[in-house]
Amino acid sequence: MQTLRSAVLAYTASHATSDGLAATPLPGLRMMCVHAPSGPLHSVYRPLVCLILQGAKQLTVGGEVRQVQAGESVVVTADVPVTGRIVRASAAEPYCAVAVEFDQGLLAELCAELPAPPAPRGGSQVHVELADAAVLDCAARLVQLLDRPEAAHLLHPGISRELHYWLLAGRHGEVLRGMAAPGGHARRLGEALRLLRSEYRTDLPVEQLAAAARMSLTAFHRHFKALTSLTPLQFQKQLRLVEARRLMRDQGLAASTAAFEVGYQSVPQFTRDYARMFGAPPMRDTRAVLERAKRPALSAATPGRS
Repeated sequence: MQTLRSAVLAYTASHATSDGLAATPLPGLRMMCVHAPSGPLHSVYRPLVCLILQGAKQLTVGGEVRQVQAGESVVVTADVPVTGRIVRASAAEPYCAVAVEFDQGLLAELCAELPAPPAPRGGSQVHVELADAAVLDCAARLVQLLDRPEAAHLLHPGISRELHYWLLAGRHGEVLRGMAAPGGHARRLGEALRLLRSEYRTDLPVEQLAAAARMSLTAFHRHFKALTSLTPLQFQKQLRLVEARRLMRDQGLAASTAAFEVGYQSVPQFTRDYARMFGAPPMRDTRAVLERAKRPALSAATPGRS
């Protein structure tokens, strides 16, 4: 794990945003490095595995609260809104994690070659286990490809396939095989969720979403709420607000510009929804986040001062 942690710390040092998030050129691979306790951090997770390499984080999904720490792996089996709080981090030992989104087609392909899964566990969409050494090794090799872009297109598919295999064969295998089961509610709702993500700026009729999931309206509403803890309208609103916050922080957009960019037709309505979700109006929230991001960086830059 030390090799992977060092590589993630090195990459995030020059690529992380004010929130500590770092996207990468490799599909579905991202990292996080945060130098002080912080939160809440609002996001809408895709199905993914997250490896906690240092520190600890609290995750709230629906009414469930979990704390995860170094040495653990977190599997999220559905598109769900998550509120995170970094609860253990410092300039000397920052919170550090790496996440890889699942390739649903690859999961289904590998599942077809494995024994039939037991009856899937119900309830939670977030599952925490100790990280398997084979999974950590695959993640380390994925991160190393960032320094060898000429090799990435040749080696990434094989390493990604291996990572998915070890997850299916390991401690998370039962829930992952249940998630990838053909004809299951999660797979069918995934079509509606992909449509919502790609068209979140558009007011999509719920009938169109239900048709994408191949469900009746009644069944769609019931299963969607059970999977995500939100209605389709609430889910779309969170997508819009999370993206608007990113645009204001990372690209410096004004609140009114960000509101229209993500599909709002009314700036006052956007401001009210934003304040309800993030606890402060857009510009005040953005300024506060940027100020918090500066403080750890300054303290880390002057470690010898008392």
